[in-house]
Amino acid sequence: MRPTIFLFVVVVLLAIMDGSRAIAEEDVDQRGGQIERLRRQGFPLMDLHVHLKGGLTLEQALEKSRQTGITYGIAPNCGLGFPITDDSGIARFMESMKGRPVYLGMQAEGREWVKLFSREAVEKFDYVFTDAMTFTDDRGKRVRLWIPEEVRIDDPETFMEMYVDRILLVLNTEPIDVYVNATYLPARIAADYDRLWTPARSQKVVDAAVKNRIAVEINARYRIPSAAFIQRAKAAGVKFTFGTNNSDADLGRLEYCLDMIDACGLTSQDMFVPDSRSDPEHLR
Repeated sequence: MRPTIFLFVVVVLLAIMDGSRAIAEEDVDQRGGQIERLRRQGFPLMDLHVHLKGGLTLEQALEKSRQTGITYGIAPNCGLGFPITDDSGIARFMESMKGRPVYLGMQAEGREWVKLFSREAVEKFDYVFTDAMTFTDDRGKRVRLWIPEEVRIDDPETFMEMYVDRILLVLNTEPIDVYVNATYLPARIAADYDRLWTPARSQKVVDAAVKNRIAVEINARYRIPSAAFIQRAKAAGVKFTFGTNNSDADLGRLEYCLDMIDACGLTSQDMFVPDSRSDPEHLR
């Protein structure tokens, strides 16, 4: 490549990088302004689905909270094959978090969790949430939807009927406050989300949430549920939470959740706020 052409390419690349950086900085400024505006309006900006994993420490989470203005709920994974499997594990977690200015949530994993923990231990948390990503399918196999090797989908429509049935079983029988990762689809059929989550299927889930007074999470990581589902749930009186469900130390700024506030006209009255036993006092 001739020197003049090389220099031209370098200049163009630097310009593109500067432009991208400017756009990113503008987005950060806009998000910060949106967060501050919502705070002034009394909107409860909370990320109630934060895990201390992937290098994220409690101190880092608290510092991030101070920077962003978003209150965090720290949630350990509790269930078969997860870090906490019994009441003594819950007791140790509670002791480690004593006096810390965060909400404490329990992520109840799998369908076995209701038999692993006592009611007294579960009630130590400010709120309890679960998803429907682990269940026993029609073949009698335990399935985890985020693991492709465990998911068998011969016909998407048949799978969805079975999946919705499992979601309803969770919402109707498990003592939870929040349904998280709501409307998640395995990778193989995720691109067909809008087609597979029909109004009829969505309404069944919404009705069960209303019946059992269960809030629905708007998830920043997976960018679900869709605006259509959120609007349907809002119209029925469902409450919402925001959650990151982080796999590493990057918590972001609840970008998708902030977008859904505007897109769906969410107000503070639409939000679930934990009945705190840990008395979180957000640090500024």
